[in-house]
Parts: sequence; C-alpha cells; structure tokens
Amino acid sequence: MWLRMTSRTAGSWVVIAVFGISGAWHLISPASFEWLMPPFLPFHQELIVVSGVAELVSAFGLLFRWSFAPALTVATLVAVWVANWWWAIDVLDSAQGWIIALAWVRLPFQIPLILWAWRSPGNRFSKAVKTLD
Repeated sequence: MWLRMTSRTAGSWVVIAVFGISGAWHLISPASFEWLMPPFLPFHQELIVVSGVAELVSAFGLLFRWSFAPALTVATLVAVWVANWWWAIDVLDSAQGWIIALAWVRLPFQIPLILWAWRSPGNRFSKAVKTLD
C-alpha cells in the first residue's frame, strides 16, 4: 500500500492541518503576512511565498510520511520563529494590549508543533523518541 499504516498522533494531525491552512493562506494572500516580516529581511513577498510553499510541502510530506518532511517542518518552524519573536518585541510599543498578548502567547505554541512534527510517522531520525500524545 502506498500509505504506510503507522499510527499517527493527534499532534501530527494538528501540524498537518495548521501547515496546510497556513501554507495555502501564504500563497493566496501574501500581503496579509507582510506586517509579520522583520524589516532587516529583504524580499518580504518572496520569503512569504517560499515559507508558504515550505509549509505546504511539509504538510503533504507529513501526511504521506515522506522521510524528509519532519526535518523540513522543524526547519520551517524555527525559521518562522525568528519573525514571530521580532513581531512580539516590535508590538510592545503598541497601544493595543490584545495585540501584545497575542504576539507573546503564540510563541510557546511553536514548541509542541516542533515536537509533534519531529515525532511524526516516517521520521527515520527519531525512531527512539516516544510520542508526546
């Protein structure tokens, strides 16, 4: 069968869903992510599209258990985390408290996403790691 029947955790499904939706949104409306981009990075629109493609490839890769997908997903999450940290620090001067809270509350949620992605079925590098779920 083309799809191995290794059990998948709920966390793996969360990563697949989040990356599928986010990746598609990056391609449909790259401008809606512009405000998250640190000013020190060049080529904002291009980086947004590249991150969207990386998220979609990661989502499909995790879904179909491609061996490179967990590593690509973790690398994408770590790369995006830079922008998320920049945004959290940048909005501290904002007058809107809910934006500050949103920026800082979302940062720790990337840690379980990284763990779930790494522990997804098909990752030949983490065979000895027990699942988080």
